[in-house]
Amino acid sequence: MIYWVLKATLGALLWAVWRPQVEGLEYVPEKGPAILASNHLAVIDSFFLPLVVKRRVTFIAKEEYFTGTGFKGWFVRSFVSAVGAIPVDRAGGEAANASLDTGKRVLSEGRLFGIYPEGTRSPDGRLYRGKTGVARLALQTGSVVVPVAMLNTGELQPIGKRIPRFGRIRIKFGPPLDFNRYRELVGDRFIERAVTDEVMDALRALSGQDYVDEYAAKVKEQEREKGE
Repeated sequence: MIYWVLKATLGALLWAVWRPQVEGLEYVPEKGPAILASNHLAVIDSFFLPLVVKRRVTFIAKEEYFTGTGFKGWFVRSFVSAVGAIPVDRAGGEAANASLDTGKRVLSEGRLFGIYPEGTRSPDGRLYRGKTGVARLALQTGSVVVPVAMLNTGELQPIGKRIPRFGRIRIKFGPPLDFNRYRELVGDRFIERAVTDEVMDALRALSGQDYVDEYAAKVKEQEREKGE
């Protein structure tokens, strides 16, 4: 109940200010489990993607988003709660497993689970190599994967900018990808890589981004090392 109240109130504000333009929303199943796999350009991706989907979408969010103090802490906590995010401590060695376990639980309940296959925001607007967690979720649960392209959020909220610029958010959904033909091959790392690459190719086609066959987190780490 609280989720829908927050989504209606805070969501109305976001709609009024940034006026999302959405294509392909009909590809999101009206019922049953599905994975919404999106590229990731800005923090606001996690706000607007759940807001344009009629069903509740659950995302993993950093635990720090839920523990802030003061007005800013309340505001951030309210927003991430409004868009259906749940906290997971991503600092520990079991962070990836915790995220996947959460995803499996959400999907087993017949709900929508949002995931960023790149694992982190793009450092430069290009599309980076996907991690195989999205494939494991799809194969283990039998859920379809709906590719989602955030088209201009990186321009409206560049890295380092807390408040996004005013402008019309653009989001595009693609046809669901069904990988049930590989259900018996769960755990095969070659199959998981092939499934992940197929998801990333769908995202590349939807978004029009240049593709980089490296992990975004590795590129970010290399940039940090250069700056030290």
